[in-house]
Amino acid sequence: MTVPHPFFAPVGPSRTPVAMAHRGFSLEGRENSMAAFRAAVALGYRYLETDVHTTADGVLLLFHDETLDRVTDGEGRISELVAETVASARIAGAEPIPLLAELVQEFPEVRLNLDVKDWNSVQTLAVAIERYGLHDRVLVASFSDRRRRAVLRRLSRPVASSAGMASNALFVLLGPLLPPGLLRRVARRALRGVHALQVPVRYGAVPVVTPGLIRRAHRHGLHVHVWTVNEAAEMHRLLNLGVDGIVTDRADLLKAVLQERGQWLP
Repeated sequence: MTVPHPFFAPVGPSRTPVAMAHRGFSLEGRENSMAAFRAAVALGYRYLETDVHTTADGVLLLFHDETLDRVTDGEGRISELVAETVASARIAGAEPIPLLAELVQEFPEVRLNLDVKDWNSVQTLAVAIERYGLHDRVLVASFSDRRRRAVLRRLSRPVASSAGMASNALFVLLGPLLPPGLLRRVARRALRGVHALQVPVRYGAVPVVTPGLIRRAHRHGLHVHVWTVNEAAEMHRLLNLGVDGIVTDRADLLKAVLQERGQWLP
């Protein structure tokens, strides 16, 4: 399979899997903080997975939840708060919520898998990608295909992107049923501008990551990235199946697994 976008290169001599640190790396619950991102980069990670939200006054920041309540000492819905209020909250009572601008400027070589969590962030993310020239450094993701496409339409040139929930479901469920030619036509339409399928191992009782899915994805030039995998044995199993990337909370374990397999790219 060819590398579908500069975001995925270099892949190394043995098609080195993409190793993504999920919200950085922190065993102390400091997800999506600069401390967590620095810890992942210190381990040697070139890919960070994170999330974007936008405040009521238009500031783009890195945070997963709609509200501050779960992981900070603050409270309230981010889209209804001004940046000054959000800036006073502390992740795990210790770390401020970072801005996207902070991360891209501190680590100019790192690539970012950005999950667009709200409609407020469509315009602000597109503006940031243009302002900082991030077109080859970001993969735009979202559970919402409409939201993902809305970001892409606002850009001056293409970026990598992954399928939303509906497109993933279409490929996973119809893939085994449709003749290859018909699947190719359906995928060309539904997955236009998509470079990766980012999926869990299973949806409920339905297995998602199977040898058949990986073969079909590769036939269509798509990467398969699996989230969120935190056990070494499962990492080995998925890599043996041929997945192209793993998203993990345990960046330390994934690095050790890839080093053991000779697939860690320093």
